[in-house]
Amino acid sequence: MARKKKEELEGTEELEEKQLELEDLPGVGPMTAEKLREAGYDTIMAIAVAPTQELSDSSGMTVAGAMKAQIAARNALDMGFISGTELVERKSVVERIKTGSEDFDGLLGGGVETQSITEAFGEFGSGKSQLGMMLAVNCQLSKEEGGLDKDVIYLDTENTFRPERIKQISESRGLDPNTILSRIMVARAYTSDHQMLLVDKLDEMIGKHPRKFGLIIVDSLMSLFRSEYAGRGTLATRQQKLNRHLHALQSVADKHNMAVYVTNQVQSNPGIFFGNPTTAIGGHILGHASQFRLFLRKGKGGKRVAKLVDSPYLPEGEILFNITEKGIEEA
Repeated sequence: MARKKKEELEGTEELEEKQLELEDLPGVGPMTAEKLREAGYDTIMAIAVAPTQELSDSSGMTVAGAMKAQIAARNALDMGFISGTELVERKSVVERIKTGSEDFDGLLGGGVETQSITEAFGEFGSGKSQLGMMLAVNCQLSKEEGGLDKDVIYLDTENTFRPERIKQISESRGLDPNTILSRIMVARAYTSDHQMLLVDKLDEMIGKHPRKFGLIIVDSLMSLFRSEYAGRGTLATRQQKLNRHLHALQSVADKHNMAVYVTNQVQSNPGIFFGNPTTAIGGHILGHASQFRLFLRKGKGGKRVAKLVDSPYLPEGEILFNITEKGIEEA
């Protein structure tokens, strides 16, 4: 028994000594590895955290075989507890993208944070997409100028991305619009499944890209889910798919130290008789997945109002901002 345990530990140490590939896992040959990659399980971490039954269904492995591969993957990864001090050190790599408004940056603790999902919801014309396009420009600035000096991924579900607006913001700020546009990778999603597939393939795309990405924008997150899953009968299915989609976005953000900015639609709650009846769609699943939630609305005199309604460590607050040809500016 002791000898068997020793052999298992030695096997784990051998796996840790080299960069693991799927084929290094027990029971995973070239054909099985290809099936796993096609299903989106293209890393050892993805194997380690996947539901066992789902892994079995995707690869054709038996449940026992899938479990054996998962145990080896988990043993080869550092997935245990760490101290708060170590966590602080890991979080030291977190960076922020400036919005263009000092008040807005202050509301968010310095800007839009990497390794987090920032959600902005509000009525049409409240500035959600404008903030997204502003962040797409600012992400490419140097760190001294409030950016990350990295490229941007823009997932468009409502045909709201406008190159003309990017050019206007760039030219107004003395930047080369063609260079800025060349560093924004845009994809149009036509169905919720297409939207999920694009996110599932991000790891592969990021690996092949000659430069590093710093920001993922999804505009809008719920539009296709909302149109395809109408009525209470489909709500459970929609929320399950949405949950998987959000976890995929968070996984990419954590792995590559990227910021995720998503816009969201709203609906009126007829049960609210006092105050603003406008509420974000997506339910509790989206609410729990977003680390920072912003409610944007129109104010007086053409100004916009941004309210931070949820954050892991920041207090609720509200600021005014303007949308001009330069993008987001102080009110």
